[in-house]
Amino acid sequence: MNNKIAAAYGSWKSPITTELMVSSSIGLSEARLFDSTLYWLESRPQEQGRSVIVKLMNNEPVDVLPAPYNCRTTVHEYGGSCYLPTAEGVFFVNFADQQIWLVDDDGSVRQITDKTDFRFADFAYCATKKRLIAIAEEHGPSQSEPANSLVLVDTTSGIITTLHSGDDFYATASFAPDGESVSWLTWSHPDMPWDSTRLWLASIDAQGNLVDAESIAGGNGESLFQPEWSPAGDLFFVSDKTNWWNLYRWNNGTAMSVCALDAEFGKPQWQFGMTSYGFIDGNTIICAYSQAGIDTLALLNVESGTLSTIERPHSSYGSLRAASGQVCYIAQSPTEFPALVLCDQQHDFKEEQIRSASTIALDHEHYSVGQSISYPTAGGQNAYGFFYPPVNAAHQGLESELPPLIVMIHGGPTASTQNDLALKIQFWTNRGFAVLDVNYRGSTGFGRKYRDALKGQWGVADVEDCDYGVRYLVERKKVDPNRVAIRGGSAGGYTTLAALAHTDTFKAGASLYGVTDLAALATDTHKFESRYLDSLIGPWPEEKELYASRSPINHADSINCPVIFLQGLDDKVVPPSQAEAMISALQRNGVKTSYVPFEGESHGFRKSENIRKAFDLELAFYGEVFGFATGDAVG
Repeated sequence: MNNKIAAAYGSWKSPITTELMVSSSIGLSEARLFDSTLYWLESRPQEQGRSVIVKLMNNEPVDVLPAPYNCRTTVHEYGGSCYLPTAEGVFFVNFADQQIWLVDDDGSVRQITDKTDFRFADFAYCATKKRLIAIAEEHGPSQSEPANSLVLVDTTSGIITTLHSGDDFYATASFAPDGESVSWLTWSHPDMPWDSTRLWLASIDAQGNLVDAESIAGGNGESLFQPEWSPAGDLFFVSDKTNWWNLYRWNNGTAMSVCALDAEFGKPQWQFGMTSYGFIDGNTIICAYSQAGIDTLALLNVESGTLSTIERPHSSYGSLRAASGQVCYIAQSPTEFPALVLCDQQHDFKEEQIRSASTIALDHEHYSVGQSISYPTAGGQNAYGFFYPPVNAAHQGLESELPPLIVMIHGGPTASTQNDLALKIQFWTNRGFAVLDVNYRGSTGFGRKYRDALKGQWGVADVEDCDYGVRYLVERKKVDPNRVAIRGGSAGGYTTLAALAHTDTFKAGASLYGVTDLAALATDTHKFESRYLDSLIGPWPEEKELYASRSPINHADSINCPVIFLQGLDDKVVPPSQAEAMISALQRNGVKTSYVPFEGESHGFRKSENIRKAFDLELAFYGEVFGFATGDAVG
């Protein structure tokens, strides 16, 4: 029997309140295994977004890092890989000063470095020689841009010694098991790490100096990911030279394919410390690979190349690590929130859930499960996405109407969306909105050719894929064509505004710290992305006119629907001036706008009160635009 209450789409009362979202949720990241102990990071909105190092002791989570310390690095602005457990203690980067600190087993904390112009990230440690190396980013007052390098850190004196410099970017340094060799990745302007990277190998002498440093793989348009040493001392890495990010082993001067598959074993390195495989033993790799936006966990026999699937209900895996037969990862599924998982070879990799990102306990009938779709787009191409119909255990829509649609645009733009249970989607679907989460051309997970299809076409191909996705759903009578909104953050905010300017498909938009002026972005952004637009648009300033024609700020006259802007005032990636200029232009034209600035927030929102406010006000905005009561009291 159907006892659901019929009510207008968008007005359904939902148990997924913003208070529930932040009070019952934490961020999980950077799982690590050391000395048979599991460590991880928790980002806690209830503690003003503080990132805390946690470890598992006697099957209970125990905070390693006391307040007020906050483990977070801003190297490349996006950070990542900000701590490392070792026999000396846990090294970490303290957010307030960006210096390296050490927390001992007894909880005492001491500062290691005192270089105020430096930031640090991505540690590697050699236990036999007690050596710590890191990526350093120097922000000197006379520098036109920060200088990055690979450095050796004396953990007693804090003295920093440069091991290698000259490339624009460094990442993923790692010691060989015997401590005699070091590998690392570099890339330089105008490449991003998913465009072209080089793998380096060097010996390290008794004084800690690199000897015979040599670039051994990559470059010339080949992107490498996660160089990793096996317990047997062999160097492995992921390369996309066959269109797909596949695994290779370095063998006597040659890169040998370990497993050729039309799948992605790598990820775009927006942050340090991203991992997709680890070694169970010298001949066995546990790995996660992606096909059509869905991840699979598997065991790979290194010698035979045999890949054996491990059946799991998960749709994505992150922070995958392995050591001494143990495995940890952060897994997600269409019906379960992100969870930190521990398993081991001895027990046939049976999962033990250690920590969930959310303690929300809701009837699964409240959750909308994404439907994988592929649809035709411009130029005879195909685009991809996940469609989430509106779902609520207590409500159903009126027979006389179709649901409003929110088109979601992921950031990057070289990122991707996956079919995971995410409150940022369920918040909408549980109130009666349909959601289309688009993997437009340029998204990762569909091979290098698909990723490169956005080169020179940013603001064109991505807009087309969003537009055609709506058409696909409208033709199938899944959504109301007169109530279609589009929202995105950062690069997704740019696509949002470009879509509003160049199509009549969308009736409202939400830009979260989105790019409005490409010329300003090219000349006023951080080093990591300062040349990103060379590939997405064209070289600056040679293609100045193209930058102008692709910038939403120069097409404000073509936007005639309401737009809400949400912006962190401390954002160094996309400064507030971008949003404010666009708002002024739209207001001059009489277009309804709403501006929600957040003090103390940068690129993305971390504080619980701001996360709540952002969702509450965006919901109220759609209710006003589309003419329905939202079912939520908004203060």
